[in-house]
Amino acid sequence: MSLRHFVRLKLRLTANGLRGQSWRVALFVLGAVLAAIAAVGGYVAFSAAGLLGEERAAEAVLPLGGAAVVLGWLFLPLVFFGVDESLDPARFALLPLRRRTLIGGLFVASLAGVPAVATFAGTLGMVHTAARLGGPVAGVVEFVGVVTGLLLCAAVSRAVTSAFATALRSRRARDLATVLLAVTAALLGPLQLAALAGAERADWGGVARVADVVAWTPFGAPYSMGPDVVAGRAWAVPVKLAIVLVSITLLLWWWSATLERAMLGAAANARPRQRSAPERTPVEQLVPRWLPANRFGALTAREMRYWWRETRRRASLITFSVIGVFLPVMLAVSSGSRSFPTGMLVFVGALAAVSLANQFGFEGSAYAANVVAGVPGRVELASRVAGFSVYVGPAFVAIAVVVGVVTNRPAAIPATVGALVAGYGMALSIVLSMSIRAAYALPETANPFAMSSGGGTAKGLLSFVALIAAAIATLPLQLGAHFLPGAWLWAGLPAGIAYGAAGLLLGLRLAGRTLDRRMPELLATVSAAQ
Repeated sequence: MSLRHFVRLKLRLTANGLRGQSWRVALFVLGAVLAAIAAVGGYVAFSAAGLLGEERAAEAVLPLGGAAVVLGWLFLPLVFFGVDESLDPARFALLPLRRRTLIGGLFVASLAGVPAVATFAGTLGMVHTAARLGGPVAGVVEFVGVVTGLLLCAAVSRAVTSAFATALRSRRARDLATVLLAVTAALLGPLQLAALAGAERADWGGVARVADVVAWTPFGAPYSMGPDVVAGRAWAVPVKLAIVLVSITLLLWWWSATLERAMLGAAANARPRQRSAPERTPVEQLVPRWLPANRFGALTAREMRYWWRETRRRASLITFSVIGVFLPVMLAVSSGSRSFPTGMLVFVGALAAVSLANQFGFEGSAYAANVVAGVPGRVELASRVAGFSVYVGPAFVAIAVVVGVVTNRPAAIPATVGALVAGYGMALSIVLSMSIRAAYALPETANPFAMSSGGGTAKGLLSFVALIAAAIATLPLQLGAHFLPGAWLWAGLPAGIAYGAAGLLLGLRLAGRTLDRRMPELLATVSAAQ
């Protein structure tokens, strides 16, 4: 089996995933357009130093920008898009394939997609810069660096996520690894925004020194070889090329070492546990005393357990918690402002609701139990929101307290909670219907960040739709907070709660009716074989 067969299989699976799904086709096309825009923007940004003839700027921008690209390949999909698992290694467990063939095929197939093409096109701007500053030789050397950099991106993405997916099969390791990976991934975006916000006061001499260091790391080495030729440091090119090739080799070796465990799974390690006879009834064991002992209480209790015990949901919850705290704090600190715009708080609140955008996809075929039981749509959705809000509510309070302390405005804590609740409720009015009409199946894998082919684009675009809709719906509150800051301190909490409650009730009313009509179609969608 040659490498081209893996590429053909990847493309065939992608095409089959879009067949008969017009909304997926539309989202795929939109994602491709956005990727093309990002590629053009990257090309312009990386070629600017060459067009301006700034050699020192190129020595700083290219390695730092290249390092950001590599880190983006590792972390950004875990936060917004997920990792494409259309070629899950476990599906090849029964095939007589050599490990080298399997690793090479999966590695090449990971490059056959929109992200790889967009990354390659965007980083070609570095080749333009090197050629303008140092001539054809520098351009050719930088082209080699761009190609090896793309290979590094694919290798680090597949190796690290495969290793974490393997570790997450163990319950104890899963608890620790999920927290660490989700926290690290969630911190990437806030740190980048903080860096951009503080760029005006940056010490560019210090930035140049940092770039010189990054250029000798595997993250920046492939993208700094062209500037080295321009600066007359041709001796550094083979050294950096060796650094990159050794890094790719080690990553592929690490991936190969974890691949067998990923294919075999952890079923053999499972040990039966002896359980004592329950002292309470099943209902008493499941439903806390503060919840009603009825269908709504049972479903809410189930959601509460799922959100903490199910790996995908827990990763999403941890990611939101980290972003929700660090995003406003880092922006407030970097900007030096003692106030914080309500719009950003609305964005954070809406970001919490985005976790429910594919809430039925988490369950897959298990949702059939609720369909057979005939759970009313409104009860189903209300219980899911209630179970998730048990974790979101305390997170909102913690975010408001941290923001109030950092900005030295403790009196604004209640109003901050109101803005968060308003964004959350308004986003729910969109997300609940979206979770029914635009649901998609998730692959059966232990990787909490895995996405089926095409699912990552859907997840990212639907998230942005919900965020934008929530920002528009809460515009009256944002204007009131901006023009009446004094009155907003005492009116922000009740107004935000009322706004959020209205959005939630509207979403339950509309989405509940839709769910009653589309239960079979929804079950078929989230149970589709991947």
